[in-house]
Amino acid sequence: MGRIQTTDGLTEEQGELLALVREFVDEQIIPVATELEHRDEYPTQIVEGMKEMGIFGLMIPEEYGGLGESLLTYALTVEEIARGWMSVSGIINTHFIVAYMLLQHGTEEQKQKYLPKMATGEIRGAFSMSEPGCGSDVSAIKSKAVPGEGDAWTINAQKMWLTNGGSSTLVAVLVKTDTGADSVYKNMTTFLVEKEPGFGEVAPGVTVPGKIEKMGYKGVDTTELVLDGYQTTTAQILGGEPGKGFYQMMDGVEVGRVNVAARACGVAQRAFELGIDYAQQRETFGKKIVDHQAILFRLADMATKCEAAHQMMVKAARLKDKGERNDLEAGMAKYLAAEYCADVVEQSFRIHGGYGYSKEYEIERLYREAPMLLIGEGTAEIQKMIIGRRLLKDYAAR
Repeated sequence: MGRIQTTDGLTEEQGELLALVREFVDEQIIPVATELEHRDEYPTQIVEGMKEMGIFGLMIPEEYGGLGESLLTYALTVEEIARGWMSVSGIINTHFIVAYMLLQHGTEEQKQKYLPKMATGEIRGAFSMSEPGCGSDVSAIKSKAVPGEGDAWTINAQKMWLTNGGSSTLVAVLVKTDTGADSVYKNMTTFLVEKEPGFGEVAPGVTVPGKIEKMGYKGVDTTELVLDGYQTTTAQILGGEPGKGFYQMMDGVEVGRVNVAARACGVAQRAFELGIDYAQQRETFGKKIVDHQAILFRLADMATKCEAAHQMMVKAARLKDKGERNDLEAGMAKYLAAEYCADVVEQSFRIHGGYGYSKEYEIERLYREAPMLLIGEGTAEIQKMIIGRRLLKDYAAR
């Protein structure tokens, strides 16, 4: 069954929810994940099951039809889901970020319009910052919104790496707006773009080309997004006021880093489970390979890294839940968990030997999935920059 789930500080209801999620993962996700992944097939039945459990509205307040749970509860839920199949956790990750951004920055009209349907999964969220030529440098985006008569806006944009780009019906899109501010970061605005699910022209002026082919992270749709003369209004600006988009997006990405850390913890935990199970079955030189000291040491290292990453992730989530600043801890958690996940998966792959290279074994899928976590929601270098700058402020010479 794996490591005992963190329950300190959780209510009985939260503990029961996590137990239900783990049961769902063991019975509904793990048995079909590898087959669906190899076919790059969207996990429709799994998504419907998550809707029934209320997972799409996990952190949406009860007044908007959600469960009103904490970031910690959500992160622990994501950890379990990623343990089953990382792509499934990706399906709810961007949805969760958009819901969070609406809660923190949206107008009351926007909250009332979108959150109740997001809680049920009827509206599915995605967010879009990256472009073909900018990568981590958000200031280099070229997408632009130009004001027209009255409250009208026209957007032209070419966006990249949208998780849920095809299946989503609401996309938070970051574009440049020439509002005359002295900083490029104050001349960015987040627009809420409604569209139909699917590919091709999904709304007037909105095109979602086909899925981007990836080496891993399959099943979930990753796409481009093209806005060509897209017509919208000020009512669709997140918060109703231009010029605040960059800071809204960064707030969303900050909680998203806790989410990515949780996903890395889940993948690492599954890799460890696969490794220790295989080591107790496989025999070489007349004994189980777990009885070889080299393998035993490897397992000890893997388990320690799983636990360290998990505890760092839990700390970052708890700080946010208490209303405290957590950018340092979120950056540390994302950096540590992603690096440790890649290492634990690699070690489990080595334990499996030649069989780890076979598509018949689950570890082959994890080996292709783990690298995405090294770059999602900011590379290791970006996390180190965030961590380093915060440390310099915290330890400034007096």
